[in-house]
Amino acid sequence: MSTKRRFLTTSLAVLTALTALAGCSRIDRGADAAPTQDKGAAAEIRLGYFPNVTHAAALIGVDKGFFAKELGSTKLTTQTFNAGPDAVNALLGSSLDVSFIGSGPAINAYAKSGGEAVRLVAGATSGGAQLVVKPEITSPADLNGKVLTTPQLGNTQDVALKKWLADEKLDVQVTNVENSQSLDLFKRGDIQGAWAPEPWSSRLVLDAGAKVLLDEKDLWEGGKFPTTVILVRAKFLQEHPQTVEALLRGHLAATDFALDNKVEAKQVVNNALKQLTGKALGEPVLDRAFDNIELTLDPQAKSFPRLAQDAVTAGVAKEAANVAGLADFTLLNKVLSAAGKPTVDTAGLDKK
Repeated sequence: MSTKRRFLTTSLAVLTALTALAGCSRIDRGADAAPTQDKGAAAEIRLGYFPNVTHAAALIGVDKGFFAKELGSTKLTTQTFNAGPDAVNALLGSSLDVSFIGSGPAINAYAKSGGEAVRLVAGATSGGAQLVVKPEITSPADLNGKVLTTPQLGNTQDVALKKWLADEKLDVQVTNVENSQSLDLFKRGDIQGAWAPEPWSSRLVLDAGAKVLLDEKDLWEGGKFPTTVILVRAKFLQEHPQTVEALLRGHLAATDFALDNKVEAKQVVNNALKQLTGKALGEPVLDRAFDNIELTLDPQAKSFPRLAQDAVTAGVAKEAANVAGLADFTLLNKVLSAAGKPTVDTAGLDKK
């Protein structure tokens, strides 16, 4: 059976789900509606993120109070997700205002809302995803007939793996399970590998004896690609720009803290992960995971057209999403300029 045929069922499933998301109301999407006015600071901002090292800035921003400090009287409410598609549901359903999220689901949310419902406002993490496998697998060809996992159907790692498998013309079964379950399945021998974000790739290597077959960094020029970005509901951005700006100031503060205080930052992230998942990471896993990521507010805008095309190659989209207009870095660059830092290039992603 070809890779294309193996992915057919799952690809149709994700397309159906995303089409359903596109059916959100015109109020949610903002289509055909009057221009939204600035209403000042929001009473509340609902923030989503994942219990992953690739979301370190979010974990630090919440735990150290960087977001709360900048938000002032605006109440910060948080919610965690396993993977991007669930966060997309919350954003498009207007039960979430802002989310740290993978680049793939960010593109899906934008495309399926007709370019109306969400905006990319900042980056968070580059790198931090690897294909890790059983030690006896020494080449891509050895994966034929094997079972690999990704965190969720249509999420960033799912698209990356399926695109790579299609390029390599490999016949592999891809199963979507939560990262913690992938670790258990790997230990039992029920799967032969996973395309996983940090810290799960490091846990598979150090706790379960996996080895790295491919680091996703090797597929990108300069080793940089957007693992985690920040996506905001367009209507919330229009109505409460000063609240989004405040959140971005907190994000910058959290990122700077992590870069300037690496030892403490790791401890903060590990404590947050323990609270959210019930288990802290071992020090070797934590060190390896942090070594594999780069915390940055630059979302690598120039990579998004390629990412949109990758979803087609992966079989999770019928056609490449038009990402023109996805980005709005106005507030991000305002925050960066005020802090004396270089601004971020939109690479034309802000123009429809």
